[in-house]
Amino acid sequence: MPTNAFQIPPLAVRSRQRACWLAWHGSVLGLGLAAALFASPALAQAAAQTPASNRQVPTVQAGTPADTPMSEREQATAALVHVGSKTCAMGRSVRIEADAQEPGFFHLSTERQRYRLRPVETSTGAIRLEDRAQGVVWLQLANKSILLNQRQGRRLLDDCANAVQQAVAAAMQRNPGPSLFDVAQRPPAN
Repeated sequence: MPTNAFQIPPLAVRSRQRACWLAWHGSVLGLGLAAALFASPALAQAAAQTPASNRQVPTVQAGTPADTPMSEREQATAALVHVGSKTCAMGRSVRIEADAQEPGFFHLSTERQRYRLRPVETSTGAIRLEDRAQGVVWLQLANKSILLNQRQGRRLLDDCANAVQQAVAAAMQRNPGPSLFDVAQRPPAN
């Protein structure tokens, strides 16, 4: 080998490969952002031309009609529903009770409304109850529950929790999971 030949050490090759990889992904991200910026005026103009009265909030059509028999998974979901009173955000409250005549169904009462809910299978593990006639969904998570109006696309009640959910929420505040930014900035394993 000649004395003036340049030899790249193996560590420099890895860092150069990493730099090339980052540059390529950065350019792809930049192209995506540029496309979004150029598409935004066209989308805004199309939205402005559509009258507000014609805009509709899409609804999720999950679950089955109320008159079909419940599947085993729906019955298993019904067994996990927290019944009783829950306090919600802004001083509101809600009460959920099991239907005595039809096992698996629930009655949810707020200060103003009453809904008859049926469990629906989900892929996320959240407990979902629906009143399809009124377009209402009750989502029960580990730390809170939420009442949604699908037709209007808004929350009716938020941060509803019983004692068990409040304990989980407190534990989540004491021991938060890793930030997405922290996870994304870790160097790749070699």
